[in-house]
Amino acid sequence: MREDTVWGNIFRKSEKKEEDIYTVLKRIPIFRGLNNREIKMVERILHRRTYQEGEVIFREGEPGVGMYIIESGSVYITLGKEKKTLAVLSKGDFFGEMALLLESPRTATATAASPLKMLGFFQPDLFHLLETQPRTGNKILIRLAQMIAERLRQTSQENQQLKLKISQYEKEK
Repeated sequence: MREDTVWGNIFRKSEKKEEDIYTVLKRIPIFRGLNNREIKMVERILHRRTYQEGEVIFREGEPGVGMYIIESGSVYITLGKEKKTLAVLSKGDFFGEMALLLESPRTATATAASPLKMLGFFQPDLFHLLETQPRTGNKILIRLAQMIAERLRQTSQENQQLKLKISQYEKEK
């Protein structure tokens, strides 16, 4: 099919869109280590979501069901009734990955800061992948465990530094 025809342009644009999702997935740490076939497999089970500016994606305290990958737009991550901004995330960022393992309550609220397109990867999708493609599912679980372990290490270091500062402050009193 010639690319300068109407149909050629339509199909080329569609292929570009798929390539963009593939490229985004390759950059997400949880999917690093997956081969091309496995990335394509994950791409097929993702859920597309769109949100308008100001629309709530999830609220603090709601049960978590999965993670989100931002295709375009931005998201405010806020805490408490006063909506203290913890982070502003944009294209290529991801959040909510802890919900792939736990259905525990969300620790913050996520709100669309602008018109937003995202990809959702939810716990049932991961569990289905573990049943049908255990090698791929386990690769994702291992990467997720590594990410969580690194965050725990960083949090532990920060906690130790805070304890030291508090101890020094109390000695100065």
